[in-house]
Amino acid sequence: MTTVDPEFAANEAKEARRARLFTRINKADTWFKVIGMSWMTPILKALAGDNPRAQVKQIWLLLGVPLLSIFLFIAAWGALAPKVQTSLGAVPGPAQVWEQVGVLHADHVREREKEEAFYERQDARNAKLLADGKEDKIKERAYTGKPTYYDQIWTSIQTVFFGFLLATAVAVPLGIAAGLSPSVNAAINPLIQIFKPVSPLAWLPIVTMIVSAVYTTNDGMFSKSFLNSAITVTLCSLWPTLINTSLGVASIDKDLISVSKVLKLSTWTKITKLVLPSALPLIFTGLRLSLGVGWMVLIAAEMLAQNPGLGKFVWDEFQNGSSQSLAKIMVAVFTIGIIGFMLDRLMYVIQSFFTFSANR
Repeated sequence: MTTVDPEFAANEAKEARRARLFTRINKADTWFKVIGMSWMTPILKALAGDNPRAQVKQIWLLLGVPLLSIFLFIAAWGALAPKVQTSLGAVPGPAQVWEQVGVLHADHVREREKEEAFYERQDARNAKLLADGKEDKIKERAYTGKPTYYDQIWTSIQTVFFGFLLATAVAVPLGIAAGLSPSVNAAINPLIQIFKPVSPLAWLPIVTMIVSAVYTTNDGMFSKSFLNSAITVTLCSLWPTLINTSLGVASIDKDLISVSKVLKLSTWTKITKLVLPSALPLIFTGLRLSLGVGWMVLIAAEMLAQNPGLGKFVWDEFQNGSSQSLAKIMVAVFTIGIIGFMLDRLMYVIQSFFTFSANR
């Protein structure tokens, strides 16, 4: 009877556990890359004992260098900002900008407290009227306080997604048609070349006049200002998706198209089973570009038309001209950039569910 060395068995079990751990880390690495946290992989590998020296180099490259770059930027900003004088005073440094973040948050908290107190008073008044038998005098009014910074952010996010979804609903079907049919491609290509370079500042007056003429109700689901901004986003952001969808569909292996003809697949089946799966990577590239363009366009449209949102916040602060206005504008600049990054990451995560399945 063969005896097993207990120490050998323990080492084998330990190596098996390490192998399973590294397998999990490698699987997680795919998602770390998707959400922009690829630096987590070398940290986990180092903790697991996988060549710590090599992992430290990776941690420095993926995390240390970006953090050092941010630190140097903040240091240079803090040193140079006080030396630049504007009509609103010296350019605010990092400390002044961070202070205004707290001020804007405090303003939001105070406004929410006022809103809560307003509805409490209204509920108490209506309850008293109900108790006195005066149901006909009961009224429900909406709070009409000023929008806070967070409200402006939420308005802009809602607007850009509405415009982006409209652009997607137009661009993807047109792109598929253009990719499958040379005639359709020849028909819409001149329109793409003409309208793609048009600035949102040119579209906005046209959109405003058309919406005012067509959308005549004042109590509809959407406000006119919301539609003006959203449709402007649509008109400026649909082109990357349209072009990339057309290119992706046109690049499909011709043998697949031939097979669909041999099998006599319906148009819908051919599109859903052959065309879309093959073209998805380029389609999502177009969608990510469109969302980025839409976010930039929206801020400009809100500033020009004074529609609610971050663009209007920036313009109002510029017009306000107080000593804190420039710092608040810089808060908005960082907010716009961070949200733009998060929107791109969100689209990348969605893309991963559709295009990374073969790699998992």
